[in-house]
Amino acid sequence: MPLFISDLLGWLENTALAAAIRQSLWLYPALEIVHITGIVILVGAAFMFDLRLLGFSKSLSIFGLSRHLLPWSRKALLLVIPSGILLFMTNSKTLGIDPTFWLKMFLLVIAALNVLVFHKLLFKPKSDAQNQELPFSTKISALVSITVWVAIIACGRLLAY
Repeated sequence: MPLFISDLLGWLENTALAAAIRQSLWLYPALEIVHITGIVILVGAAFMFDLRLLGFSKSLSIFGLSRHLLPWSRKALLLVIPSGILLFMTNSKTLGIDPTFWLKMFLLVIAALNVLVFHKLLFKPKSDAQNQELPFSTKISALVSITVWVAIIACGRLLAY
């Protein structure tokens, strides 16, 4: 790892905020709870939508489901991102050299790209179409989403060991 990155990670880990989180009896566990709650909301909503794209619950409108579930995923990012950054700060030197952490970050980029491609290129919802037929590529995107989110969660859990 380049020296400037190592220095940056060391500085980050030694900030007063990171030290306060590490030294607090309740702050680190509270951040973990917030992070996990955000993941449950984000990934739970994404999974339900992905399962619908894969053909489950065909009686539910894809348009209606997207309008209901996807805002929850977006709002959950307000929990996941700040809590994840704060958790990272407390142990940034160790995490910065952990391949599992970097695999998780890479997978998060893949998940974000999948969402971007899905919403910009593949998914053109029609409010009046109860059971609109979607291209096969939306099923591929749903499978990628489910697979990547399971891998991200696995990486997150592996970081604890």
